[in-house]
Amino acid sequence: MSDLPRKAVTRTAKLAALPLGFAGRATWGLGKRIGGRSAELVAREVQQRTADQLFKTLGELKGGAMKLGQALSVFESALPEEVAGPYRAALTKLQEAAPPLPAHTVHGVLAERIGEDWREYFLEFEDKPSAAASIGQVHRGVWHDGREVAVKVQYPGAGEALLSDLTQLSRFARLLGPLIPGMDIKPLIKEMRDRVSEELDYELEAQAQRVHAAEFADDPAVVIPGVVHQSDQVLVTEWMDGIPLADVIADGTAEQRDRAGQLLARFLFSGPARTGLLHADPHPGNFRLLPEEEGASAGAWRLGVLDFGTVDRLPGGLPETIGESLRMTLEGNAAAVYGLLREEGFVKESIELEPDEVLDYLLPIIEPAQVEEFTFSRGWLRDQAARIADPRSPAHQLGRQLNLPPSYLLIHRVTLSTIGVLCQLGAAVRLREELEAWLPGFVAETEEPEPVAEGGA
Repeated sequence: MSDLPRKAVTRTAKLAALPLGFAGRATWGLGKRIGGRSAELVAREVQQRTADQLFKTLGELKGGAMKLGQALSVFESALPEEVAGPYRAALTKLQEAAPPLPAHTVHGVLAERIGEDWREYFLEFEDKPSAAASIGQVHRGVWHDGREVAVKVQYPGAGEALLSDLTQLSRFARLLGPLIPGMDIKPLIKEMRDRVSEELDYELEAQAQRVHAAEFADDPAVVIPGVVHQSDQVLVTEWMDGIPLADVIADGTAEQRDRAGQLLARFLFSGPARTGLLHADPHPGNFRLLPEEEGASAGAWRLGVLDFGTVDRLPGGLPETIGESLRMTLEGNAAAVYGLLREEGFVKESIELEPDEVLDYLLPIIEPAQVEEFTFSRGWLRDQAARIADPRSPAHQLGRQLNLPPSYLLIHRVTLSTIGVLCQLGAAVRLREELEAWLPGFVAETEEPEPVAEGGA
């Protein structure tokens, strides 16, 4: 029934062609330079062709290949501009679009999972998908009660494809590594693989979305669509209009960028505190900027949040260790920060580091929390990536000796991804305000800050 490339040998061949294609184009570029064209022009042409092949292959395969492309796309801000340019457009496409499955395949899934009478559930159903993701695509429809809905249909064979892709991609991790300097791709792929079973389970996704929708129902700043219907491989939720965050990144006004950035930071830190869950897929395709409600102050854009297939379960909210270590770093308390990091396993028992050097390593990273308002930018992120990636730098040497405990892996990836999106937005964000309101341990127990007004700018 499936039109998704499923045979492991076929998918492996397509994935294997990516690094071979990169090498082939590099050789082609050398020949062009010998022929007299400038190195800069040839390099740009090679990068553009590579980006085109990357998008085509990852998009066609969907599954884990596309998921990796989406994950990498939020880190393009860390790339040097001359490299990032050609990849940016191709990777950003993966956040909102991919080659769709044909209508007859979608109808077959709906008939199998909802019933042969599936059309009776809908007053309208659009065969052309409105969006495509790594394991499913979304169709717009009208539910039998008149509500506009989004119908997410899982690709047949998506589980098999995800596991196959991520296994194969891990073998190419070293070749993909240069796309994102300073980032080890292999643990990212492993962590994605570990999450496959959860993301394929639409019942778990529906539960997570219901919890968020209930908690944020009266929030004037964050909107979560309600769940309408759920069955195996099909999830129906309320439809959400709005400006995709990818469009805000490309063409948004300064007001829209700043508002989206502020609310994205608020959702990242308030979500676990309010729901015990961390939305763990923060690429721009999962967010919308919505107009303000009637009667709200001018410019009070709202943030719409989609796709709760990947969440981290944090019953007590984000770990207090994060807030405490951030606060003590800002206070310059090197010994206390070092002690806490050792206690939590960030510094292994066999490793001895200088506390002051650890503080010097951390301070530039947490610069956004040092000031009342910080403007995130691609330039700032590139500087951070270069500082950590340069093998000659003290930061690189120290970073190699630090350890990331498994319980912090997903939190770390979500935080980095969110920072990547904030830098794509170029948003001016009052991050410290959100940390004080929502992050356990960030404010000393003797202090009692006022919570951030949820409808505030």
